[in-house]
Amino acid sequence: MAERIHLVLDGTEKERFRRLAAQAGLSLSEWLRDAAHAKAAAAEAAPSLNSPDALRAFFDECSRREVGQEPDWEVQRELIERSVAGGAADS
Repeated sequence: MAERIHLVLDGTEKERFRRLAAQAGLSLSEWLRDAAHAKAAAAEAAPSLNSPDALRAFFDECSRREVGQEPDWEVQRELIERSVAGGAADS
């Protein structure tokens, strides 16, 4: 049995979402439901790092996937300091 929920949005948000729903050929309700399903699926697919074994497996996967070597801390710090001082857009 379907149930209703109450969702509080300001007028700007509601109009933005309604417009996006219309562009997709959906009602606002359908569009919001699809968005909720997508958010839930992404959360459920994310790895859970709640144990030492899960954390170890995560870092092992990162090591297999990534190539190269991280710069030394001094290089990283210099990059951060230059970014803060110069307001670099890509940092």
